Amino acid sequence: MLQFSKITGFADEISDDLKIQIRLLKKLGMNYLEFRSAGGKNVADFSQTEIKELKSYMDSEGIEVSAIGSPIGKISVTDDFKEHVECFKRVTETAHILQTPNIRIFSFYIPENSIAANYKNEVIERLGQLKEEGKRSEVILLHENEKGIYGDTALRCKDIMESLYDKNFKAVFDFANFVQCKEDTLKAFELLKGYISYIHIKDAVNETGEVKKAGDGDGNIKAILKELDLAGYQGFLSLEPHLADFSGFKQLEKDDGRFAMSNNELAFATAHEALMNILNN
Repeated sequence: MLQFSKITGFADEISDDLKIQIRLLKKLGMNYLEFRSAGGKNVADFSQTEIKELKSYMDSEGIEVSAIGSPIGKISVTDDFKEHVECFKRVTETAHILQTPNIRIFSFYIPENSIAANYKNEVIERLGQLKEEGKRSEVILLHENEKGIYGDTALRCKDIMESLYDKNFKAVFDFANFVQCKEDTLKAFELLKGYISYIHIKDAVNETGEVKKAGDGDGNIKAILKELDLAGYQGFLSLEPHLADFSGFKQLEKDDGRFAMSNNELAFATAHEALMNILNN
């Protein structure tokens, strides 16, 4: 059975307030969070002093960080890259302070009405630079399949992995993001399963793209988690509910959200319950 102790989540969807985030995590029996923001401030924008203070508080509450939910790679492939690399270096320092090797990244937005394949070499070159910097900093880059970036389809995610996959560069599998890109998640999983090191738990409906709790969409979450279990998966399952609006959503998504719920704490608890029901059955 998949390890219940390895459940984590984007707790900033609960509240801006880290104390409220941690209060609910503990109530749900969770010992980890995926750190993306707190106090309305993105993880890439904290000073080292601020991060050390947050780390001290999380330690006092018995909460560990599973990964940094960074914004790295969430710029246009045509944007200046030098400053972005400097931002990545700061994020690696944050990862060390928070004692996690894992940093979630993306593979750059493709200009509208452009052919993604035309940017493959530039994407691989930029990700390769990040990977080399990550190796020097002894962190693991986890590429997420996000809508609108180069690696939003399974085939292009495979392009990236075939070029860069190793102990410092691995894949995140996000069910809802693939559904919203009209990808069959079963086929995507079959194509990418050898590269996957981290799982984001959210579901979505094919027809509308609306995000649902795990099991209520077309992401085939139960079937894929069963395959992961049989394969001996030991990584994290990270709740990213997107069931209620939260501070920072508009900075994360290009499209306006359609939210199933209005209470953030209830939405996160509902997402957790849905995942636990799948794991228990």
